[in-house]
Amino acid sequence: MNTMRNSRLSKSLLGITLSASLLLSANLVLSPQAVHAASVTTATATSTALKANSILATGKQYMGVRYQFGAPKGSTRSFDCSSFTQYVYGKSGVNLPRSSQAQSHVGTYVPRNQLQPGDLVFFYSPIHHVGIYMGNGKILHTYGSPGVTISDLNSNWWSSHYSTARRVL
Repeated sequence: MNTMRNSRLSKSLLGITLSASLLLSANLVLSPQAVHAASVTTATATSTALKANSILATGKQYMGVRYQFGAPKGSTRSFDCSSFTQYVYGKSGVNLPRSSQAQSHVGTYVPRNQLQPGDLVFFYSPIHHVGIYMGNGKILHTYGSPGVTISDLNSNWWSSHYSTARRVL
C-alpha cells in the first residue's frame, strides 16, 4: 500500500512539474511575440504621428495662399479645399482623389470624438468642403477670402456644418 501511495505521489509530482515546465516554456515563447507586437504598434503610431506632422508643416507653408474654386491640381498659386488636401498629402506620399466628395470615401471612418492630427474632416451635406484636423479642435483648410487658414472646429459655424471624418494615415 505504501508503494502504491508513493507511486501516485510521484506521478502527481511529475505531472505538476511537467505542467509547470510547459507553462513556463509557453510564456518564454509567447512573450517575445507580445513584446514585438507592442513595438510594432508603437512604431506605427510614431510613424503616423510623424507623417501627420509633416503634412501639417507642409500645409502651414501655404498660409494665406488664395482660395480659387476649381484650382488646378498641383498648383500652389491658389487652392480650393480638395486641391489643397490632395497637394499636401501627396507631398508625404499619400494619394488622394481630387474632389472633397471622393476624398470622403477613402481611408476609414473616424468618430468626431476620436479625431487625431492628420485626419481629414468634411463639411456640409452633401459633402463639399474638406480640411485637415490639427489637434486641439483646430483645422487647416482653405476657403474664401482668408485662403489657407486655421479655423476652430468647435466654433458655431464649423461645428454646425461638420459632417464626417476619415483617417488616411
